[in-house]
Amino acid sequence: MSSSPGEEGRLPEAAPNHNTPDRFDSPAQTEATGNTPGDRVSPVLDKASPSSTTSFEIVDMETVPAPYREVQPHWFFCQRANDNTSWLPFSREDSDKLERACNSEDEGEVVVAVDGERYDVHVKERKRYAVYWEQGTTEVRRCTWFYKGDKDTRFMPYSEDFSQSLEESYMIAVTLDEWKTKLDFPTGETVILHNPKLIMQYQPIGMQDEWMTSPSEQTQPRTVKRGVDNISVEIPEGEPEKVDHLVFMVHGIGPACDLRFRSIIQCVSDFRSASLSLLASHYKRAQQDGQVNRVEFLPVNWHSALHGDATGVDEDIQRITLPSISRLRHFTNDTLLDLFFYNSPTYCQTIVDTVASEINRLHTLFKQRHPEFSGAVSVVGHSLGSLILFDLLTNQRTRSEAREGVPSGESCQLNCDTLEQTLTRLGLQQYLDTLQAENLDLESLSLCNDSDLKVLGIPLGPRKKILKYAKRKWFPEDCKKGTVLLPPGMQCPLEVTNDQDGNQSSGVTPQQSQFHRAQSITSAVDYEYFDMGIGQVSIEYPQLAFRPQTFFAFGSPIGMFLTVRGLKRIDPNYTFPTCKSFYNIYHPYDPVAYRIEPMIVSEVDLEPMLIPHHKGRKRMHLELKDSLTRMSMDLKNNVLGSLRTAWQSFARLPSAAALPPVEEGETTIERNLEETQASAAVTASSESEEKSADFWTKILEWPRALHMHYFQGVCEESSMSAEQGEQPEIKVGRLNGGRRIDYVLQEKPIESFNEYLFAIQSHLCYWESEDTALLLLKEIYDKQGVAFEQPQQ
Repeated sequence: MSSSPGEEGRLPEAAPNHNTPDRFDSPAQTEATGNTPGDRVSPVLDKASPSSTTSFEIVDMETVPAPYREVQPHWFFCQRANDNTSWLPFSREDSDKLERACNSEDEGEVVVAVDGERYDVHVKERKRYAVYWEQGTTEVRRCTWFYKGDKDTRFMPYSEDFSQSLEESYMIAVTLDEWKTKLDFPTGETVILHNPKLIMQYQPIGMQDEWMTSPSEQTQPRTVKRGVDNISVEIPEGEPEKVDHLVFMVHGIGPACDLRFRSIIQCVSDFRSASLSLLASHYKRAQQDGQVNRVEFLPVNWHSALHGDATGVDEDIQRITLPSISRLRHFTNDTLLDLFFYNSPTYCQTIVDTVASEINRLHTLFKQRHPEFSGAVSVVGHSLGSLILFDLLTNQRTRSEAREGVPSGESCQLNCDTLEQTLTRLGLQQYLDTLQAENLDLESLSLCNDSDLKVLGIPLGPRKKILKYAKRKWFPEDCKKGTVLLPPGMQCPLEVTNDQDGNQSSGVTPQQSQFHRAQSITSAVDYEYFDMGIGQVSIEYPQLAFRPQTFFAFGSPIGMFLTVRGLKRIDPNYTFPTCKSFYNIYHPYDPVAYRIEPMIVSEVDLEPMLIPHHKGRKRMHLELKDSLTRMSMDLKNNVLGSLRTAWQSFARLPSAAALPPVEEGETTIERNLEETQASAAVTASSESEEKSADFWTKILEWPRALHMHYFQGVCEESSMSAEQGEQPEIKVGRLNGGRRIDYVLQEKPIESFNEYLFAIQSHLCYWESEDTALLLLKEIYDKQGVAFEQPQQ
């Protein structure tokens, strides 16, 4: 229906339709109710009056109408977070796969794998399901028409039935070349087709916000666009199907992994996106040659299992929690207590079992979905997650050990004494019948723990004697060396010495021990009680289904925990049983991170390796800082001495040799004096003036020489990577195959102003750090013989 001339500029009123159902879905209502595409909304077409569209007449119209072309759909999925709803597009490859599946003639449900096969889309149901982790289903939509209000930041898609109605009306308008057409929907919404490039939607006054009082606000229209190519939206690049390497990422304390309180799933998604971007920029030629495809990163979540209903620990903690400062106490219970849970035998077993089982489950599921995968697997741990992986990898068994069913590192035999002789020596012969009733011999007795003996009814005192004796009787093949086996994983060789009475005693020597225990000062803790022999709780460590290639630790407190457990140093010959590479990556202001190398090489003060910027240089403020430091030291050591020499030479006889050439390095005072005296003896009076002029020229050029030496040299060195720095190659043990272990990120300029202000952020920066992601990619592809290329800036 047309508006009267007196109603110019007013909102076009909806055409009355008394035959419509009581409820129809508008675009906003359709999103809330989730109606299916089959629920059609039929508009009422009417010719809009010229008075209602005079404000849009300035738009240029094409003289010849373009032929109608069917709109190209693109598939989107809905993402809800903190009461905010946003629609994100699939990649063009995934969208094309979904469109082909939608147009297929299969009657049953069609499932399409998208997003690197991490999600499955049920096309008929219009739902997206996560494959590897627990996540709520999200709605999927085939989108052709979009709208955006003045206050909206992005275009939102219409529902499929609403879009179909708009497309039919648009087709009629294009075919008949009849524009300025008004579509009145039963819900009261109005869409006006002014021309192919200008389509507006008006909402009825009843649907406006009640707080709006201005008439201009009530009549504010929405901009309507047809097709995804006409809206400003960033469509992600598709991921290669082939996976070169698989990485499992274990989070630290608490359910949130960054300052935005995002989950491990979202943080790993950002890290994955950063790696894809770096592969496209730093391995462009290798990708074109087919040598590089992509690296898959999968999150490992253990926090929900610990704090779930299975353990009931949250309810137990809540009963004893004080009611005051409830938010702070909730944060403490949900986050900081994870550190104490890991030091508890009960919950430490739960955490380790959850991490290992989740990694094995993800690995099995990944192999099922990628049967052609033949690459290696690495693990990443952040904060407490790195400590969990460290303990887990320390207790892995090699394949030969796993076949024999013995603890890691076993290459020895038990004492040839019988069980009866052993119990008699310990004064516990009364428990012989109890042990023989369970068919226990010395070998099986050595595999028993405290709970096993307790079940047999053996009191605490005898249990301690049996356990201590069984652990001390695991000798290596060369029993004369007196090496004690501390199963599983890590060993602690002991040196056998003879006391005055001729009795043997064992003591740890710095040359032999792999993990050295410091003497306890405050209390006499018997670390031999623990299986690890280094202060860990006695638990059973599960085995991984694969041998990790590399272990990356982000912001790791491993060094601190090992020291608190009583370890003084790590033997350079120690390595993980199944993992041969280890990197300790940290931010310089991270309050949780600790170094590893000083525990291995204590006699040398090693600076950590500086991780190069992903753009191939040092940050400018670090270059300037290093330059000023080096310049001040050289001025103190060299320049002042050279000026003193020059003054002494000038007092005797002006000579160009009094100052060293700007290209030369250090020149001692004695050499300058000798050269001055020699030149003075052979110099004629006719040459004195020329040399005096040359001397003053060098004096005036000295500041320029300093600038050229220090600052231009820095600019030339900025293109070199940190691996080609000034530090020589130093062997730091076998934990990383003889290579460096500690790697430090470069702080940002703003972070250098106040390191305390950015301390917490520094501990959570690794998920979005491109420098960290590039270091992982370089380590992964270096082992495959693929070198990265620094892009030109």
